[in-house]
Amino acid sequence: MKRVAVVGSGFSSLSAACYLARAGCQVTVYEKNETIGGRARKFSANGFSFDMGPTWYWMPDVYENFFADFGKSTADYYQLTKLEPAYQIYFGKNEVLVIPGNLDAIYETFENEEPGSKQFLKRFLETAAYNYNVAMKKVIEKQGKSFGELIMTETVVSVGQFVKSISRVIRKNIKNEKLAQALEFPVLFLGAKPSKTPAFYSIMNYADLVLGTWYPKGGFFSVVDGFRNLLEELGGKIQTGSTVEKILVENRKAVAIQVNGEKIPVDFVISGADYHHSEFLIEKPFRNYSPKYWEKKTFAPSAIMYFVGFNRKLKNLEHHTLFFDTGFDEHARKIYDTPGWPEKPLFYASFPSLTDPGCAPPGNEAAIILIPVAPGLQDNDTVKEKYFNQVMERMEEMTGQELASSVIFKKTYGISDFERDYFAFKGNAYGLANTLMQTAFLKPKMQNRKIENLLYSGQLTVPGPGEPPSIISGKIAAKAALEKLILL
Repeated sequence: MKRVAVVGSGFSSLSAACYLARAGCQVTVYEKNETIGGRARKFSANGFSFDMGPTWYWMPDVYENFFADFGKSTADYYQLTKLEPAYQIYFGKNEVLVIPGNLDAIYETFENEEPGSKQFLKRFLETAAYNYNVAMKKVIEKQGKSFGELIMTETVVSVGQFVKSISRVIRKNIKNEKLAQALEFPVLFLGAKPSKTPAFYSIMNYADLVLGTWYPKGGFFSVVDGFRNLLEELGGKIQTGSTVEKILVENRKAVAIQVNGEKIPVDFVISGADYHHSEFLIEKPFRNYSPKYWEKKTFAPSAIMYFVGFNRKLKNLEHHTLFFDTGFDEHARKIYDTPGWPEKPLFYASFPSLTDPGCAPPGNEAAIILIPVAPGLQDNDTVKEKYFNQVMERMEEMTGQELASSVIFKKTYGISDFERDYFAFKGNAYGLANTLMQTAFLKPKMQNRKIENLLYSGQLTVPGPGEPPSIISGKIAAKAALEKLILL
């Protein structure tokens, strides 16, 4: 039985481990933290529970397809609810755009805001549906080895969408600023400005508006638990509190890993930890990339997050609420162009207890507030507190309610925490930005070029950032590993 070590316990690692365990490998996942899930960990205190990472459950087909590969369904592991409305966006006091969970209602919402926009949105989503199907059925499970993987009739038809931005397509047809920002918002999950994101990534609009926004009961960590339970059913093991310190190499092969000072023999290694950190687990001559390579890459944002408990129920909010009451361009410049602290950042808040009362004590409310910021900044308590106070003031103004005096619990999480807990390069939260020059085969390679039995998975390699792509990344890595294990 082949011994496979998987580094880290994020979605790509758990996914890869499941496929390898099903194939009969002796799989152990090594997680340095005391809880699994990577960035999708859970935090609980004072009767409140918070997802520390992802809160948006999009692309439900990816999760369903994953469990179907094992003869299972998501319903075997967790319960899903489709959100209605999907989310809302505040553009100012009494300026709210509510995005329904029903596509026909979405069309009418757009038409009411800008007559004629309904027809454009239908055409736009038809293209997005085509792109999504091409991506899911033809492209997304490619290993990213070469440009040749992308040459097929379907992608040739779409080639023009890779050389123009999604922002250009949207703003050429939508004049209403609220609607334009609503259509640009989903690609922010890809970690780049809409003006730098290829139009092909309208697949995110398809995921948003057509497939809908869902909520797993108990929070996103219930999905992590589902993956863990499946892995254990398949015979895989997870060791928390286990820091992989080195990958030991002999004759171009990984022969062992060092965990908490102990040497453990292996036949294969897949690292789902931050790619940059993973390379520092091996000696310099064996690394795929130099420090200069990483410095030149465009990283997706990091974040300052607040996990907040309120001692009463809140009003004028939805489960997912975006606050776009300040200029997006200025905030984006402070993330991507001239990294620095934004004066008045856009931010996002999730109130899971509105949907799932179990996330807070009776009569209370749980909130997760996130401000995207440039990776690599030096955060401190003063900066974090300044932004928290600003966010509270703006939320009070826009929602017409007092909030600050109702806070009975608060935990702050920032750039330095991402660095410490996940070994994240520059404290990034979302991996690499999906710009044209960091798409598909232009992403960091999965295969270590100098070590035959070492692969990398996760959001810094193919297919890219986000939970669904990371799940698929794990599947790709497992398939590549199994092909190699036959020859080793």
